[in-house]
Amino acid sequence: MKVGRKKVDGGAAPRTIAASSIAALLVAALAGGGTGCSGRTFTKSMTLGGKKVSARRLNRGEHLYVTYCSACHGIKGDGKGPAAIGLRPPPRNFTQGQFKFAAVASGQLPNDEDFLRIIQKGLHGSAMLPWNDVPEREIMDIVQYIKTLSPKWADKSPGEPIVPGPDPWAERKGEAITRGMKVYHGMAQCLSCHPAYETKETINAASLELAKREATLRPDAYYAEMKDSDYGYKLMPPDFTRDHVRAGETLEDIYRTIASGIGGTAMPTWKGALPDDDIWAMAYYTRSLIEIKGSPAADARREKLVASLAVASHGNTKTN
Repeated sequence: MKVGRKKVDGGAAPRTIAASSIAALLVAALAGGGTGCSGRTFTKSMTLGGKKVSARRLNRGEHLYVTYCSACHGIKGDGKGPAAIGLRPPPRNFTQGQFKFAAVASGQLPNDEDFLRIIQKGLHGSAMLPWNDVPEREIMDIVQYIKTLSPKWADKSPGEPIVPGPDPWAERKGEAITRGMKVYHGMAQCLSCHPAYETKETINAASLELAKREATLRPDAYYAEMKDSDYGYKLMPPDFTRDHVRAGETLEDIYRTIASGIGGTAMPTWKGALPDDDIWAMAYYTRSLIEIKGSPAADARREKLVASLAVASHGNTKTN
């Protein structure tokens, strides 16, 4: 939603607001005088996501949306605002009614608390800055207006919130990381999209222990693999030793993302498919990778693993 912060590949986006984005925001605000810019005036209440919302609140939310959000997300909410050109990832298209980072099962509509968290905290490594300086009441007015942009909100209610169980590893971080490594590579098969981070032998042992089968590695197993999405463009899953994790990098953030999945992408909902202890363990393991992000140690580790896979592949070719 926030304008003027373009993503810089390989690093955090600068906090300086670009002049072009300021101009875009001014144009958006002045064009509509701050109200009814999309030509919509609400004269009666609406039921959205199972809740009745007054016309007054929707008009107020539209005014605030035009002021704060339309430069990137567009007057129509289609993600095609004047400041959206060149932003990667693109601003969310609210007309789809599809959201990535809610604490609900993948593909379900988010709860208001999800909107509030994402807007206040922002999305790391994207043009979506934290909007923690905007009063919560105004944010929630914007949220109600956003729901008018997709017909899904008239027909459906938000998903059941996914609530984390107690962290069973709080006093056993080392054990958690070891278990998480095994689940990541051997049971959940995260390496089918994200990079692998261990040797082929270690991965195979984890797969035999947890999945009772030999591991199969992609030819470029130590790099992420681009995947299709429901958003009209392909997505590259993050390499946790290189990339930002959009929804946050605390243990709780990582747990929520793993448990809920990411709507509209290849990232499934793991809550219910894996024991809660294993989801927490994967959060610890993922966090251990994030802690070395961008370091010489992370680069050296990757180079060593890539070289080992190349040697193994060359050996198999000679044997065959």
